[in-house]
Amino acid sequence: MTAHHDGVPPAELPEDRLLKELEAIHRTRHETLLHGSRDALATHNHRMAALEGEYLRRHPDRAPAYGRTREGARARRTAEQQPGA
Repeated sequence: MTAHHDGVPPAELPEDRLLKELEAIHRTRHETLLHGSRDALATHNHRMAALEGEYLRRHPDRAPAYGRTREGARARRTAEQQPGA
């Protein structure tokens, strides 16, 4: 793997910039997976893990959306299987 620049360490990013970087890296993930080189994918993996880790460090008590929990997903699936749904 070739050397690369890691960008600003996530711990040093202000909150708004951290969120913007997370949005950007998630937006480009699919294309990197499908069409990026091994180096590009490794760099992407490393940066995404660092950014996500920092977000979780800052927000350990974030409340998950009900639909993103197992219970919420099961309830949604059950409702979709009801006649007339």
